[in-house]
Amino acid sequence: MDFELTLEPELEATPAPVAQPKPPVETPPLSERELAIVAEFAGKIDVENTNQILQYGAGTQKKMADFSDAALENVRTQDLGEVGGLIADVVGELSGFDAEEERGFLGFFKKQADKLETMKNRFAKAETNVAKIGDALQKHQVRLLKDSAVLDQMYDQNLAYFKELTMYILAGKQKLQTVREGKLLELQQTAQRTGLAEDAQAANDLSEKCARFEKKIHDLELTRAISIQTAPQIRMIQNNNTVMVEKIQTTLMNTIPLWKNQMVLALGIAHSTEAAQAQRQVTDITNALLKQNAQKLRMASVETAKEAERGIVDLETLKHTNAELIATLDDVMKIQSEGRTQRLAAEQEMLKLEQDLKQKLLQISAGRG
Repeated sequence: MDFELTLEPELEATPAPVAQPKPPVETPPLSERELAIVAEFAGKIDVENTNQILQYGAGTQKKMADFSDAALENVRTQDLGEVGGLIADVVGELSGFDAEEERGFLGFFKKQADKLETMKNRFAKAETNVAKIGDALQKHQVRLLKDSAVLDQMYDQNLAYFKELTMYILAGKQKLQTVREGKLLELQQTAQRTGLAEDAQAANDLSEKCARFEKKIHDLELTRAISIQTAPQIRMIQNNNTVMVEKIQTTLMNTIPLWKNQMVLALGIAHSTEAAQAQRQVTDITNALLKQNAQKLRMASVETAKEAERGIVDLETLKHTNAELIATLDDVMKIQSEGRTQRLAAEQEMLKLEQDLKQKLLQISAGRG
């Protein structure tokens, strides 16, 4: 890649060309041609030009800032949690199909025949939901693959920015060394020789400008450090994407088809079990009817014989009615006796009440006289 260093960066960063995805590469050292560009560019740097030093490497720094924004936006769009949620939904649909029966499919098949229709309906519903989730997972898979290709391009751009910053830093350090060992040293020697204030000020001014340029180079080194850290971060994001793509692939290619195959077998087993249950029920009912009829015939014969030997009125019945009659007479006599006793007691009580009332009236009359 050709690098063009400039002392007048554009206000708007030029987008880097789109590169084809390729395997990760290590940052190579500068080539002889690139070193020649650095040396030539270092000769053009004017440390005493304040505006030039202020803008030194700013173009690349702005491209790095724009690049960081693009990388952040890419991370924001990576809703890997949604993908994980969709995979969890698939598992929930498949496991939930079995969870409603206490003993699983085998226990379900042993129930009544009408349960088979319910099972088919549940399977159809689960299959529809899984199909919808599968479509969503496929879309996420395509997007993750595209994002991985974009991240490859971003990795290449970051590598280019890293090398460009390196060239700016090397050129700046070369120029700084040249000025300090050349013109600045001469100004300092002149000021020491002449002792003039203006010569000392000229040396101090150039020294300050060199210090500011050195700080600018340090800022570029910080930006380059960010670029170094960005490279493994991009690869980490790509790795996360790859993991999710693999999970989606496993779900689409293994989990869902396997579940469908097992359900086809389960439905076949259910049909066979239903037929066996029907035959068993016919046999059980036939045997039950034979046993019931034999038992009923025995009971009917015994009851008929018993009734044939009975008289019109049983002796036990006569004994019971006679005892009930005697008890009734006793109860009547007892009630009459108790009634007489209660009446006599009531008469005595009423006489007492009458005497008490008369006595009270006499007391009242005597009190008034």
